[in-house]
Amino acid sequence: MFLRNGSAIDPFVANFEEHCSNCHGADLNGNLPLGPALMGVDLTHGDSVADLSKSIAHGFPQNGMQAWSDQLSIEEIRGLAIYIAERRVDRLFTEFNTDAPVTIPKGVVITEVEDFRIEVVTNTLDPLPFSIQPLPDGRILVSEKMKGLRIVDTDGRISELVSGTPEVFDDSFEAILVWGHGWLLDIALHPDYENNGWIYLHHTERCAECWLIHRSFNRVVRGRIRNGQWVDEEEIWDPGPEYYSVIPDVGAGGRLAFDDAGFLYISVGIKGKSNFDGVQDLSKPWGKIHRVHDDGRVPTDNPFIDNRGAYPTTWTYGHRSPQGLEFNLQTGKLWSTEMGPRGGDELNLLLPGRNYGWPLYSMGLNYDGTPIEYGEWLNITFDLNDIEQPVVDLTPAPAVSSFIFYEGKQFPNWRGNALVGSLKGSELYRIVLDENDRFVHYEVLVKQLARIRDIETGPDGNVYLLLEHTDGGQILRLVPVDT
Repeated sequence: MFLRNGSAIDPFVANFEEHCSNCHGADLNGNLPLGPALMGVDLTHGDSVADLSKSIAHGFPQNGMQAWSDQLSIEEIRGLAIYIAERRVDRLFTEFNTDAPVTIPKGVVITEVEDFRIEVVTNTLDPLPFSIQPLPDGRILVSEKMKGLRIVDTDGRISELVSGTPEVFDDSFEAILVWGHGWLLDIALHPDYENNGWIYLHHTERCAECWLIHRSFNRVVRGRIRNGQWVDEEEIWDPGPEYYSVIPDVGAGGRLAFDDAGFLYISVGIKGKSNFDGVQDLSKPWGKIHRVHDDGRVPTDNPFIDNRGAYPTTWTYGHRSPQGLEFNLQTGKLWSTEMGPRGGDELNLLLPGRNYGWPLYSMGLNYDGTPIEYGEWLNITFDLNDIEQPVVDLTPAPAVSSFIFYEGKQFPNWRGNALVGSLKGSELYRIVLDENDRFVHYEVLVKQLARIRDIETGPDGNVYLLLEHTDGGQILRLVPVDT
């Protein structure tokens, strides 16, 4: 951002005002006869970022629109396309929807292949929950980032905090969003939970001796809940205090997922000295997806196990802020959702040993409109063919959050589809992939809801959403409409 008349100005807005507003209007509603509206109308040549970039670059001289490719850089053109796409879906980077009113649709929500109703399970959670985990008996475990672990009963009543879980801290500070160190993040059940009772918690361990500047790093433990207490705790994954970081936990990632062979996957986002430091360094544990046995042992077939100096649990690397992590039981493949910078949110198929690009490459741009090219700063050269590209590019970025591959019985026409949440977008998406894991179709199931932090399928086959909001967190349930 930079200042104009003492006020912060979005550089993407400034770019549009300088080059496009004379013809299309500062509000994008057109300035006839110079140029048509870009809002509230179908665009003849497409409205994706790729389509818009092509239109801006080549122009339409026959209609009086000049080509900009000889005057603007590729990044400047893409920045214009991102801004126009953001405006068309009312998803500006500067608007985070942290306190917009929660509007839950009444009656039947009609979508392309499944109709449903939305029920409120509870609306009395802390404003900043992170994860839900339905239990086989219908209760729901919920983590509150700065409070701890609770249990929501089948009638919506919430328990007192489960005692004995890893310590968390609520002395966070606010910028636009809440930042802090020492949070409780994801919850996962052991695949054989009904027999062994193991519950896995992903949290950030905070440095106890760091009084002036707080530092933290990701850690995974498992334990059991007995009479409202966390017992039998065992450490599963902990890189140690040498990796404590001042980077806030909003970039920590913090998700867990089990595959069909019982391996546990752990996501860790940007937690180095900056948002680009160490992510491409295989000796560092951040900016990676990790893989361990259910008891924390390092698998001997991990992709970098024989790479001297590499962190042995690393499965993939080059991740910025992985907000979702799921194993697709139908296809036997691991996936993640990842927040990019301005634009560049992703749905990724995670292949062992692959590089997912950050901070060398992104389909988004820096927040000041400049290209992602930290490789020059880090003195790293690379071939773009060696960077694994996203299966789905979610630009303009909705601040993608958690997701599931739906396999329940309540919504048969959603089986195998990805249901994806968003924070800034406040929307729930359905993404269809083909048998070769290629993108096929995209649908918005719910619009203008609230910040959707987590999604899970319950044992009843219904879909559960976890909302965060300044007035209190909520758990919602999507149930089918009786025919």
